[in-house]
Amino acid sequence: MRLYLLALNPTDSVTEGFLPAAARLGLDVTLLTDQPGAHRRTCPDAEILECDVRDVRAVITRISTHHRADAVFTNSDHLQTQAALAAAYFGLPGKDWRAALRTKDKAEMRRRLAAEGLDTVWSAELAEPAALDAPYPCVVKPREGVASEDVVLVDGPDELVKRSTQILDRRPGAVLVVEEYLPGELYTLETLGDGTVRHVLGGFHTGLSAPPYFVEEHLSFVPTHPEPVLARVLPQLDALGVGFGACHTEFVVHAGRARIIEVNYRAIGDQCDLLLARLLEIPLFEHILRTHLGEPLPACLGARRDGAARVEYPCADRPGVLVDAPAATELSVDGVHLTYRPLRAVGERHDLYRTNRDYLGVLRATGTDQRTVDRVSAGFLTARRWEIQP
Repeated sequence: MRLYLLALNPTDSVTEGFLPAAARLGLDVTLLTDQPGAHRRTCPDAEILECDVRDVRAVITRISTHHRADAVFTNSDHLQTQAALAAAYFGLPGKDWRAALRTKDKAEMRRRLAAEGLDTVWSAELAEPAALDAPYPCVVKPREGVASEDVVLVDGPDELVKRSTQILDRRPGAVLVVEEYLPGELYTLETLGDGTVRHVLGGFHTGLSAPPYFVEEHLSFVPTHPEPVLARVLPQLDALGVGFGACHTEFVVHAGRARIIEVNYRAIGDQCDLLLARLLEIPLFEHILRTHLGEPLPACLGARRDGAARVEYPCADRPGVLVDAPAATELSVDGVHLTYRPLRAVGERHDLYRTNRDYLGVLRATGTDQRTVDRVSAGFLTARRWEIQP
């Protein structure tokens, strides 16, 4: 059976998660990408074809002129609609393209939830800088952005004009969403479905950088969210049409009320998916691929429920050259399994981005007691050094 996997830049989710899972399933994989050179360096043995994967017509043509497809899949935020449309064109299982579009387009998501009477958040769209009569403070962000890139809190009309000008200069032709700031603690919900059965895998409690930015600095695993939280979030996913494959939903809880921030219709990234598969002791990536092959999910995944976990992202706090940093490490301390992977090479120069592009590395920690996991993680980071020079 042949799987067509659509991708932009290489990600750990693809190179360490989905491609090995496809090999274990015995699938023939053709990777379609607009960055073939980068993928050949990370996956030299994979079949990689160049394709303008943002254009569904190019995707359909590339598949039609190659081998017959049994599944079309992507884990990219930017390519969910294209993959869904291509799968539908070839009569293959896949996500509803309308749901993929609703979740990617943050303004359309707000309109849909408001129309269904589930939640109303003040929002507006900007194609050029403007001073809006908005409920300040508010958040400005790209309508189809990802990973807190160019997401910023603004306190008034003048700052809105300033920030939106800066963002649009970096993103010519983009449309911005301005929406009311939703206070509260940030959480995620991780789900997996086959269109009929939906499994809730748990979620994470996310620690953010100080305002006005929203960089995710660490996450702690939450095995089960309170029932009132699920009772608010899951119906909103239903209203958006989300129910096939993996979904990563971010929401805040304030005064007992859960409100969605955004819905990413794919598996959680930044190595949290790798941690989740290890923590739950399930073939997570295989399950996701099987849904796209048309196989139903089991009624019970057999996921382990006594695990504790934490993910930490050491971040650059200034621009410059990374001159000293720890190497990749794997060890166990007091029953906690630690996996550290560098994300920036020593000797590289970078600006300060105020996004996950500032991550210097990622520490994944799993165990059975959250306090022990937190303590061991903190000890690991304290004993290591990251040095940046101008």
